[in-house]
Amino acid sequence: MTDPRTATATAETLSELATLDFRASARRTLTLEQQAIGELVTKLDACFDAACRLLLACRGRLIVTGMGKSGHIARKMAATLASTGSPAFYVHPGEASHGDLGMITGDDVVIALSNSGETQEITGLLPLFKRLGAPLVSLTGRPGSTLARYSDVHIDVGVSREACPHDLAPTSSTTAALAMSDALALALLEARGFSAEDFALSHPGGTLGKRLLLRVADLMHDGSRLPSVATGSPLREALLEMTLKGMGFTCVVDERGMLAGVYTDGDLRRTLDQRGDFTLLRVDDVMTRGGKTAAPDMLAAEAVRIMEDNRITALAVVENGIPVGALHMHDLLRSGVI
Repeated sequence: MTDPRTATATAETLSELATLDFRASARRTLTLEQQAIGELVTKLDACFDAACRLLLACRGRLIVTGMGKSGHIARKMAATLASTGSPAFYVHPGEASHGDLGMITGDDVVIALSNSGETQEITGLLPLFKRLGAPLVSLTGRPGSTLARYSDVHIDVGVSREACPHDLAPTSSTTAALAMSDALALALLEARGFSAEDFALSHPGGTLGKRLLLRVADLMHDGSRLPSVATGSPLREALLEMTLKGMGFTCVVDERGMLAGVYTDGDLRRTLDQRGDFTLLRVDDVMTRGGKTAAPDMLAAEAVRIMEDNRITALAVVENGIPVGALHMHDLLRSGVI
């Protein structure tokens, strides 16, 4: 049996919750964090340029470190750097003083994140970084802090206030640090000439990687699987080839092996609609001359666009005018390109 006092308390709690304006709180938070990022634009100065030059000149790895909430941002920064052409990894500052410092060499550059710039686990490592000869770039909210003063380059990511109503929980400050870390990573990306194809090489398992890495030649049906008939062939021979190869079309090649045209399921429907008796027809009489084609080295994603733009489901793959393969939409679906 429900305790009446509990039921009353629950009703009062629900009544109080109904009066809260959650969206007003969210707007306030987002506005303050937006302002924090906006303030960073005015703080970009020669220190940012110096940091970029130092990171580009690094002969080893970029070592990113941070503690607590800054540590979470540091992990993300290392991941972003690594995936955009700047080899990097995260080192926990607490673990560094218990053996992980051995991961860092004098050829590396250390990037340290700390809003206060006084995080003990990081400031305790400063003499060791100096002894190793590893340059130090710091992102802090206090230019006069210990970490800032002992850094080779310091970037100010300070904010006017946290989005937390008590101005305590790291919110605006972590957002600002994250935004500045992205700014650094992408400035390096542009300076290195890091391309979309380069990005795909570090993301081979993702959809983007497949779209940027897979070529038509990787997916096409070639050799004995390529549907093909010669010009002058009876239409029934073309239909049999289409049925055997299951591609929904067949290439039609001339005496030199060059593509003269294609005969597709769509052409078959038009033939049935326009011709009464087609038992004596030659494939040349009803084929689509030329037809839409793809090249073997074309990106599979580009082949998708050709199919979509022309509302077709298959393409002949041609090299120097000669059919070398056939590509069907089903191949693209199975590969994960679409």
